[in-house]
Amino acid sequence: MIFVVIRIDVRPEKREDFLSGITRYSAQVREEPGNLIFSCYESVERAGEFTVLANYADQAAGEAHVSSEHAQWFFGWLPSVVASVPRIVYQELPGEGWSAMGEVVLE
Repeated sequence: MIFVVIRIDVRPEKREDFLSGITRYSAQVREEPGNLIFSCYESVERAGEFTVLANYADQAAGEAHVSSEHAQWFFGWLPSVVASVPRIVYQELPGEGWSAMGEVVLE
C-alpha cells in the first residue's frame, strides 16, 4: 500500500479557488482504480493549512495516478494558489489498507 500525506499552505486570497479546485480533483482521484482514499482537511488551528491523505493499493496505482490527466492539471494549477511549495510524506507500507485502532474498544 502507498500512503501519502501532503501539507499545503494556501494563500488567504486564494482559499475559495483552492477549495473549488481540490473538490474537483478529489472527486477525480477517488474514481481511479487502485485509489483507496483521498481526503483533504483544513487545520482547526491554522487557517489555510490543508492536509491531503491519499492511499493507493500499490506502486502501479500510484504511478497511474501521477501520470493521469487530472493529476497533471493539479500539479500545474497548484502553484497559483499556494503560499509555499507543499511538503509531502510518501511511504510504501505493508498491508492492504487501514486497520482498526486497538486502543479504542466500542461496547
